[in-house]
Amino acid sequence: MNYIRYFLYGALIVVVLMLWNTWQQEHQTTVTKPSATITQQAASQQFKQPQLPTQTTSKKAQINNGKIIHVKTNVLDVDISTLGGNIIKVSLPEYPKELKSKESFLLLNHNPNTLYVSKSGLIGSDKKNRKLLRYSVAQRNFVLTKDKKQLVVTLQTVTNDGVRIIKSYVFKPDKYNVKLNVKVINNANKTWNGNYYMQFTRTDAPPSKKSTFSLRSFFGIAISSKDNPYQKFHFKKLGKKPIDQNIKSGWLAVVQHYFIGAWVPNPKIEYHYYSSVNSDGTYTAGMVSPVISINPRGSVTLNSNFYAGPKIAKRLNMISPYLAKTVDYGFLWFIAILLFKLMKFFYSIFGNWGWAIIAVTVLVKLVFYKLSATSYKSMAAMRKLQPKLAKLKEQYEGDKQAYNKAMMELYRKEKVNPLGGCLPILIQIPVFFALYWVLLGSVELRQAPFIFWIHDLSTKDPYYVLPILMGISMYIQQKLTPMSADATQAKIMMFLPVMMTVFFLNFPSGLVLYWLVNNVVSVLQQWYIMRKFEHGGYRKHRKERKRPWWMIFPRR
Repeated sequence: MNYIRYFLYGALIVVVLMLWNTWQQEHQTTVTKPSATITQQAASQQFKQPQLPTQTTSKKAQINNGKIIHVKTNVLDVDISTLGGNIIKVSLPEYPKELKSKESFLLLNHNPNTLYVSKSGLIGSDKKNRKLLRYSVAQRNFVLTKDKKQLVVTLQTVTNDGVRIIKSYVFKPDKYNVKLNVKVINNANKTWNGNYYMQFTRTDAPPSKKSTFSLRSFFGIAISSKDNPYQKFHFKKLGKKPIDQNIKSGWLAVVQHYFIGAWVPNPKIEYHYYSSVNSDGTYTAGMVSPVISINPRGSVTLNSNFYAGPKIAKRLNMISPYLAKTVDYGFLWFIAILLFKLMKFFYSIFGNWGWAIIAVTVLVKLVFYKLSATSYKSMAAMRKLQPKLAKLKEQYEGDKQAYNKAMMELYRKEKVNPLGGCLPILIQIPVFFALYWVLLGSVELRQAPFIFWIHDLSTKDPYYVLPILMGISMYIQQKLTPMSADATQAKIMMFLPVMMTVFFLNFPSGLVLYWLVNNVVSVLQQWYIMRKFEHGGYRKHRKERKRPWWMIFPRR
């Protein structure tokens, strides 16, 4: 039995090491008039990576040469450049850059070193005339006040060939998604052909971390299709294997820790998704529509959704199917989602995520109480067998095969399951991993305080109090567990709490809090059940106990 438990503890350590290493690395398009059509041709003929509008100046100049339109809502602070009519800056007033900071978190920006901008527009069939268009706007500052249901920012321009383009950004209160309407009016005397595109351009520069041990979740590009709802592409791999897919009813997002930027096109039209590595070291990923043909005096209106904000599953589900998968809870997502919902329920009661974690931990222990009781009884039975096992080892010294046979016969005779004591560990491991990903991926826990010195449950305990207490609780749990007759194995098991404490020093304090509470509840359950079993029942134990109740360590 001990060998199995040692193996499980060893497996847990290996996985924790892997996690520690990971910690380091790591809607719609509508045709308004029948005079305009969107042609669906064969993919090999129709879809190619677009030659986008360019300027003779650098990309930095392209952004800075435009006038800035500033738009402010209660949840978004946005800059739009009149050069291309593109969103070049988004900050989030409800999310401080750092704990207790008055500066908002900056998501999109046009700093050359951390460039992250969104672009959208039209690509005409005339390759000689593909330049970024300059738009005009009625005013430069817009504010969505509390008495308004929406704010529309309209930009207009006219191309050299007589095509009028009207881009309208629609902002709403409490919304991180912005609807973009692009109306194209062909005032020329010939048919206009072109494509509509949406894309992101950014550097491979993840948000900086205070600690070198900070967790790094997935950082890169994600796309969605019916066949593969959530495909991830790291920036560095895009150079060798660029995105090149035709997708209907999908989306494209730039994913980082806690936040995303996303484009959601018309789900009824098949778009070509692409990516490229630019000469200046930035990365571009986007989508382009099939050919749009507009007859003379005709028009078409194209609608899409742009999202820039936190990864909140409830909000993302309302925008597009599978967009909530960017809240990545790992391979145990089904457990993680349940844990998060339970935590959210308890948070609505306590108003504190730390107490919510404690409540979920206790609830999980109560749910598995019967199973834990069986396991602890098995441990107690194993403790009683220790003297007999020692005699067997002495009797069959040098004959391992005979010893194992006699040991199994003893287990059968005493009706003891040597694997019973492993169950609590098996129960804890999936919950541990699931909660790990919940704490890693849930923006709700970002900068969430607990009590006293714990001001952010998503980062490490600054004074290492919780990891040390966790180690002490694990040591007490080890003292309650039947030890192996092998002195070397016994020493290894007693050294395990020290190793785990070291590993947990830089883990999120919320995760360490879970493990600490789990250990404390386990110790109480284990002490109560084992002593009750060893003394033949609770009442008898109360009458015949020879030591005070606070001396929880049983005699060896």
